[in-house]
Amino acid sequence: MSETTRAANQSARKPPGLRERVRATVQAEVVEVAHRLFTEQGFDRTTVDQIAAEVGLSRASLFRYFGTKEDIVLGRLEETGRQIAAELAARPDDEQPWEALRRAFDVLTRINEAAPPEQALSYLRMLQETPSLRARHHEKQLGWQKLLVPEVARRLGADPDRPEDPRPSALAAAVLGCLDAASTAWVACEGTVPLAVLLDRAMGALAK
Repeated sequence: MSETTRAANQSARKPPGLRERVRATVQAEVVEVAHRLFTEQGFDRTTVDQIAAEVGLSRASLFRYFGTKEDIVLGRLEETGRQIAAELAARPDDEQPWEALRRAFDVLTRINEAAPPEQALSYLRMLQETPSLRARHHEKQLGWQKLLVPEVARRLGADPDRPEDPRPSALAAAVLGCLDAASTAWVACEGTVPLAVLLDRAMGALAK
């Protein structure tokens, strides 16, 4: 484990202050209300004003917690990306990069398994069926890719700042492509096959 990872872990253990706890509570309430409205009415037919009114916030106040309506759905992805990157950095040094990436994404499959199945299916369907969410989701995943590349490069013995070596970026992009394929399959089979199994199959196809 690198010194950077140790420092990040120590920082993560520091308890949040009152302001952070209040902010997290309000954000969680907004997300809960918004997801209910999105499920009932659809993402595009639900307005920010509706969400704000149900939570008891003004439109301006809501936008202090979330930059866009899409971020109400996708805001947690940035933290999830950091968790995946930290998990990757914590994997054994002698583990092959592709296997280390697969194990790092257990962070995501555990989140999926912990959620009620219909709630998780509804969430992913909404992502797949809403163009603005798909575009914003792609932007967030590009952020994940940037987080993963340095550690993948380290495991390959490569320099992440050398543009003539595409291997770290290729592996990081490939694992995200496998995740998208697995998520699409999970929705298509109505969650009857665990996402972790589908991700194993997708990543296994590229390991042969």
